[in-house]
Amino acid sequence: MNKPHEPNSWEARAMANVMAGFTDFPTLHERGPMILTHGKGVRLYDTAGRDYLDANSGLWNVVCGWDHEGLIEAMVAQTRRFPAYHAFFGRMADTSVELSEKLIEVSPFATGRVFFTNSGSEANDTMVKMLWMMNRAEGKPERRKIITRINSYHGVTAVSASMTGKPYNEHFGLPLPGFLHADCPHYWRFGEEGESEAEFTARMARNLEELIEREGPETIAGFFAEPVMGAGGVIPPSKGYFEAIQPVLKRHGIPFISDEVICGFGRTGAVWGAETYGIEPDAIIASKALTCGFMPLGAVILGDAFAERMQAAAEKIEEFPHGFTSSGHPVACAVGLKAIEIILEEGLLANVRMISPYFMKRLNALADHPLGGEARGIGLMGALEVVAEKATKTPFDGALSVSERIANACLDQGLICRPLGQAVVLCPPFIMDETLLDEMFDKLETALDKVAEGLKA
Repeated sequence: MNKPHEPNSWEARAMANVMAGFTDFPTLHERGPMILTHGKGVRLYDTAGRDYLDANSGLWNVVCGWDHEGLIEAMVAQTRRFPAYHAFFGRMADTSVELSEKLIEVSPFATGRVFFTNSGSEANDTMVKMLWMMNRAEGKPERRKIITRINSYHGVTAVSASMTGKPYNEHFGLPLPGFLHADCPHYWRFGEEGESEAEFTARMARNLEELIEREGPETIAGFFAEPVMGAGGVIPPSKGYFEAIQPVLKRHGIPFISDEVICGFGRTGAVWGAETYGIEPDAIIASKALTCGFMPLGAVILGDAFAERMQAAAEKIEEFPHGFTSSGHPVACAVGLKAIEIILEEGLLANVRMISPYFMKRLNALADHPLGGEARGIGLMGALEVVAEKATKTPFDGALSVSERIANACLDQGLICRPLGQAVVLCPPFIMDETLLDEMFDKLETALDKVAEGLKA
């Protein structure tokens, strides 16, 4: 790898001109950035010609590989026919209409409406504005508070970052007022001594109800949750969690919005994470695998009741004064239509279901590694949480940056994975097979061994 100080190298040019986001700066200064040139299948290639198996699917989204001909053809054909437009003033591309129809068809809703954005962050931001607008139109302007969970991730706009339950948002002076964070339902980490998983789940529901009653249910606009916390470190909920909290929300008339940006379109082994966990949402937030990562696109999918309420609120002032220049972009929507076809009809979802037991078998085995704490996951998303002391689940001193060390050791092995807190996250493409999974886990295990030896030294 070229060092960032070598004159005129790709790395030096990037260091001089690019502001890196969500990047560990000590690693960036020591190792330099990785500059990629192309991808084939599940592999990426850098400017030095090295190849890497990408165990992150880009950023959870490139689930069909980097060179899927069907998606490329759909993109090229639509670009030649109608390359750009918006969705303002009652004018929109035909592909925007088609994709709206398809999303409602594959959603849990019999009917509904779809609003397109360019990302999951924008979609969550849009949903909050919709809730606020509906409530004001219905004479309930005090219903503005939004509940999410500690360690959740919903985006990076000012509103969606306020929803995100991560401490780094304090550096922006966030969250904004009225954004509340309930407990993180991670039993392994937050279960109390002697507390069973069922008791932990009951406590989560009880604490949520206490939060609602303390704040006033009449002031709460909605509850947002990822079926599995993705950027929180792949945290599946404790057993029975959603069954326990949904009655609480319904009792207080609080809508449930399922943030499916990561879980949607097959990551958990079902079309929606809501399906996996028995969630009955009022609306769904989608992005990432919606286009297999080939184009930026997000969507707010409103269920029947929400669609009617939102339409009535807009009719009251004669418009919905919200949108983005590229909302319903015709090329992005054409790619989205093809992506859904590939995932649901051409065997990708079936492949996730077929290989996920082997994925989990190899992942669970890593819990026995000297660094292993908890191995967790579902479908084709998983994480290994590392610990300094297994018996007490004691994490490493943050100054050691152990998960970052593991990720860097993986890069040296030709594997891209993601450090998240004290965990290493794996979310490989849906086109993996057992041979590729073996390569992925073998490289990760070698990296774990190297880091363990370094920590001993």
